[in-house]
Amino acid sequence: MTALRQRKGSKGKEPTLGAEFQPQQPNCCTDHHPEKILHGDWSWGAIIWTSVGWSVSVGLGLLCCIYVATLHENDLWFSNIKEVEREISFRTECGLYYSYYKQMLQAPSIQEGLSELIHDNLTESKRTINLLQRMNIYQEVFLSVLYRLLPIQSYLEPVYFYIYTVFSLQAVYVIALYLTAWLLSGSWLAGTLTGIWYILNRVDTTRVEFTISLRENWSLPFLALQVTTITCYLRPQLTALQQKVMVWLMYVTTFCFCLTWQFNQFILLVQAFIIYTLDCADFLTTTQVTTLYLVQVSGLLSVWLLQFCNSMILGSLVLSFIVAALFIRHCQSGLKTGNLLVRLGKVLLHSATVLLLTFTINYLAKKALQLRSDEHIFKFIKSKFALGPTRDFDASLYLCEEAFGLLPLDTLERLAGTLLLYPYIITLLLLSAMLAVAALQNLSTPKGSSTEERKGAGEGRLVAFRPDVAYNLLHTLFYGLLAFSTMRMKYIWTGHMCAVAAYGVCGTELWTLLLNTLRCNTKVLLRLVRYAVPLVMIGCLYYKFWPKVMEELSELREFYDPDTVELMTWISTKTPKQAVFAGSMQLLAGVKLCTGRVLTNHPHYEDKDLRERTRQVYQVYARRSPEEVYDILRAVGADYVVLENSICYERRHRRGCRLRDLLDLANGHIMDGPGEDDPDLIPATHPRFCEAIKTDTASYTALFTRTFQNKTFHVYRIKKKRKKSAKGSSEPSVTQ
Repeated sequence: MTALRQRKGSKGKEPTLGAEFQPQQPNCCTDHHPEKILHGDWSWGAIIWTSVGWSVSVGLGLLCCIYVATLHENDLWFSNIKEVEREISFRTECGLYYSYYKQMLQAPSIQEGLSELIHDNLTESKRTINLLQRMNIYQEVFLSVLYRLLPIQSYLEPVYFYIYTVFSLQAVYVIALYLTAWLLSGSWLAGTLTGIWYILNRVDTTRVEFTISLRENWSLPFLALQVTTITCYLRPQLTALQQKVMVWLMYVTTFCFCLTWQFNQFILLVQAFIIYTLDCADFLTTTQVTTLYLVQVSGLLSVWLLQFCNSMILGSLVLSFIVAALFIRHCQSGLKTGNLLVRLGKVLLHSATVLLLTFTINYLAKKALQLRSDEHIFKFIKSKFALGPTRDFDASLYLCEEAFGLLPLDTLERLAGTLLLYPYIITLLLLSAMLAVAALQNLSTPKGSSTEERKGAGEGRLVAFRPDVAYNLLHTLFYGLLAFSTMRMKYIWTGHMCAVAAYGVCGTELWTLLLNTLRCNTKVLLRLVRYAVPLVMIGCLYYKFWPKVMEELSELREFYDPDTVELMTWISTKTPKQAVFAGSMQLLAGVKLCTGRVLTNHPHYEDKDLRERTRQVYQVYARRSPEEVYDILRAVGADYVVLENSICYERRHRRGCRLRDLLDLANGHIMDGPGEDDPDLIPATHPRFCEAIKTDTASYTALFTRTFQNKTFHVYRIKKKRKKSAKGSSEPSVTQ
C-alpha cells in the first residue's frame, strides 16, 4: 500500500422591504461591479477600485495554486523521488489518464500519437477501441501537443508541465468564484471572502493535491466560469452586444466543462432543472430560457462530434429533457395565464407532461442507439434509494465506497469552524423565503401578463427577485441536495457555497432587510456594516488559521511504497512488452502508466462490456475452481494475473462491502465471517481462489506458475495449454 512517511530531519436611498429587489447603484467609490467600466463609468474611482478588485482576484487565485502545489510537493517530496514513484503517485484512474499524456509524448509524432489513441489495443486486451471516443482525454492530448510545441523541454519536465497546469486551473476556479460573488454583491470584498473561504476549506472544496488527473479537477473550474457567465448574462444592465458576448462565453465554458468530464450530462441535467424551475416561476424571459437551453445543447453536441459521435451523449437524459421542455413549452402557449390556483395547476400538469415526454424520448433514443453504457449509474441510483435490487455487483461497488455515501456530518463541523456555514445558512433561509414570496407574486400576476411585460411593474410589490440571484440560489440548493445524497458531489457545492455566503455578508439586500427590521436603516449604517463585517471576519480568519496553515506547510513527508515500486520494476524488466496483465482496476491503471503493458480491464467504467469483463476477472477473489478462473483469464487473453493481499484479506470495509463479499453475493454464495446471510445463498463448493492458489497444490500449479511475490503482491503466469484435471469442476465455467 502507498504510504507517506516523515522525512528525516524535518518539522441613492437604500432599498426597503417593499422596494424592487434589484442591484443598487454604487454609493461610493468602493462599490463597483466588475463590469462597471463597460457601462461607461470611467471615473478614477471606478478604474482604481475595479483594478484593485481584479488584482485581488488574481492574487487569491495564485495563492491557492501555490498552496496546493506546495502541499503536493511536501506530501510526496515529488521533486526528489524516482520517476516510477512519481507515476505510482497518480493513483487509480488518475494513472490511466496520465498514461495517455505520456503515450502522446513518447509517440514519434503528433499524428502517430493520435492514431494510437484512436486505434488503441493496449488498454483492453483482444479489443481495439477509440480512446478519444470512449474517454474524456482531450486535455491530455492538448497538453502533450502544447508541450511539444513550446520551447520548454530543456528546463521543465513533462510531469511538471502537467501538474502545474492542473494546479493553475485551481487559480481559475478561485477567480471564477470571486467574480460570481462580486457580481452578486457589488463588492469585491465578497470575492475576497470567497477566495479565503475556498482556501481554508480546502479539505472540502478540492482534492486536487492528491488526485491530480481526476476529471473533476479539469472540469469544475470551467463549470465555475460558466456559472459566472450565466450570472453576468442574467444581469439587466447588459447591452445587446454584451449579451451576445456572454452567450458565446457561456458556450465556450460549457463546451470545455463537457469535454473534460464524462459525468457532464448529469451535472447539466441538474442545471437544466434549475432553468426549468426559474422558467415555471416566471423569473426568466422566454429568450433567456431558450438561450440557456440551447447553450447546453450546443456544448453537448460539440463534444459529441469531437468524441466521434459518442452515443452516451445523444442518449443522455439532459438532452431528452431539454427537447421535451422546449417542445411542451412551445405547444402550451397559455401556460402563463390565469390566477394563482390555475397557474399552479398548469405548472404541475406541464411538469408531469415534460417528465413523461423526457422518459419517452430517452427510452426511444437508447433503444435506437442500443445504449447500455450508463446503465450502471441508474442501477446505483435505484439501489441507493432502495428502488431496485441491492445485489447488483456494479451498483454495490459504488454503494460500498464512502465517496458515494451520504455527506458526513463532520463536513458541516469543519465548514462551521471556518465561519462559512452560519452566514451561508442565514443567507439561504432568507433568500429562499424571499424567492418563495416572489414566485407566488409572479404566479399571481393578472391574466395575460408575462415576464417581458412586467419589467417596470415592480412598485408596490412586497418582494421582487433579481434573476441572477435566483439562479445562484437554486444552484446552491440543487447541488447542495446532490452533495448531501452523494459525498463525492460535495466539491461541486462547497465552492459555490463560499460565493453565496460571501454575497450574504457583503450584499445590500440582506443587510437592508435586517436594518429595516431593526428600524435603523440609514445609508451610512448600511455602508458601514457591509464593509466592517467582512473585514472583521477576514481578520478573525487570519488570526485563527494563519498559524495552522503555516504549520501544515511545514509538515514534510515523502512517498513510500516499496512493494508497488518493486512490482512495477519487475514487470518492466522481466516480462515481455506485449504481455497482458489481469488484476484489480486500480492496480492495472498503474501498470499501464509505469510499464506500458496490455490490460484486461481498467477503472474507466463507462462501458457495459468492460464492466462485465471486470466482474469476470475479479472472480480470482471469489470462491471458484482453478479451472473456471483459468478459462476466464484465458478468454480475456491474460498472460499474468496480479493478486493483492489487501483485497484477498480485506478489512477496510464492513462485512457485505468487501470485494470478496460482493462477488460471493453476485455468485449466490454465503459470505465469509460471522453475520446474517440471505436465505437463498448457498455454501460455495470451492475455496477462495486467491487464498487456495498460494498452497501450490497440483490443481493450481498445473494451470498457474508463481513468478513474483512480496508482502503485498503475488503474480502468477497463466500457462498456455491447460492440462487435463483429474477432477472436474462441479460448477459451470464463467467465460467471456
